[in-house]
Amino acid sequence: MKQSIITKDLIPFVLWFSTLILGALFVDLILHYFDIVFVGRYLGYLGTATILCSFLYSLNKRKIIKISTPKILLDYHEYLALSGSIMILVHAGIHFNAVLPWLAVLMLLINVISGLTGKHLLARANQTLRERKKEMKELGESAEEIKSDVFLDAIIMDSMRNWRKVHLPITFFLGLLSIIHIISALFFN
Repeated sequence: MKQSIITKDLIPFVLWFSTLILGALFVDLILHYFDIVFVGRYLGYLGTATILCSFLYSLNKRKIIKISTPKILLDYHEYLALSGSIMILVHAGIHFNAVLPWLAVLMLLINVISGLTGKHLLARANQTLRERKKEMKELGESAEEIKSDVFLDAIIMDSMRNWRKVHLPITFFLGLLSIIHIISALFFN
């Protein structure tokens, strides 16, 4: 029998996200080791610009611009948003001197999780659930048995399908916190 959504899709997602965080910490460690911590400040600017470039996908999707195919722009959106997020995480470092930057970083992490949910978990989990149902049907299980066996996976899928409803407001709030952070940094530094 095929693996469940939890073991096949959720655990790799958590490992991938953890690798993202650990990668940012590793880059930050290297900057500290070579005493070039100042680079982190500029990674904040570069990361923000990179994430802003990722919005070409959203502009194209909403027919505000037309520059490429949706699939190509989606790939760029994902790559640019994740690489920009790593740069911003390195920029943030481990500093406990202000609440606003930490709120922005927290919102960034929530936004990345939301995006990864749509990208990786939802598509793969849908496929896994379809494969499990098909395999169970081929083994001769009744519709009730199949429904009972995939009940937990179906509940997880239903909750994951709502990711689009939260991804956009999270992105908006991240943008707002980022703007406030940038303005306060310009005025108070």
